[in-house]
Amino acid sequence: MLPIIVLKPKPNEKFLDLCASPGSKTTQACSEMKNAGTIIANEINLGRVKILASNLERCGVTNSIITMSDGVLLCEKLKEQGIFFDKILVDAPCSGEGTLRSSPKTYFMWNIKTIKGVSKLQKKLFEKAFEVLKINGEIVYSTCTHAPEENEEVVDFALEKFKDKIKIEKMILPIKCREGITEWDEKKFSKETKNSCRIYPHDNNTEGFFISKFRRIKQ
Repeated sequence: MLPIIVLKPKPNEKFLDLCASPGSKTTQACSEMKNAGTIIANEINLGRVKILASNLERCGVTNSIITMSDGVLLCEKLKEQGIFFDKILVDAPCSGEGTLRSSPKTYFMWNIKTIKGVSKLQKKLFEKAFEVLKINGEIVYSTCTHAPEENEEVVDFALEKFKDKIKIEKMILPIKCREGITEWDEKKFSKETKNSCRIYPHDNNTEGFFISKFRRIKQ
């Protein structure tokens, strides 16, 4: 629930949930928006789209449009149509290291090649999502993994890619948060990655999570 707490979507805003299923964050955003404004809830997998649609209907969400598209292609189409957003959530597909407590099978699926591969996808998703963010709009990037390749490395990529257009912001969360790391596996990241937040199971008796918040400051 942390990404929506951080993003604080408001009534009548345009909100993009790029990787929306099963829809818990989408319904939370709708509640914050008082069912006013527009939410585009995107999911690439048909089976997960059905789950998303069911949850939005069950919770009485009426301000949403469900799309089934590759997130990168969707953002490109939205940009072509001149559709931009006040708030964007990229709760990205990830290796799921933070879910080991509730899903031990994740351990048996873990693979360093998968981490490196999904890191490339995450960077592309963030890049294209940022391109449809309004000036002074906010974007949250989050994962349920601890892997720096999927977290701080993506944050560092975003800060380098957009340089003077982007600002990473500090967050105040209702649980214990540890700052992002600046070095990993002989790689050095921007010192600004410290403004990211790492949530560890042993700190909060929760699953693991990573979250970062950015603001677009220039076109």
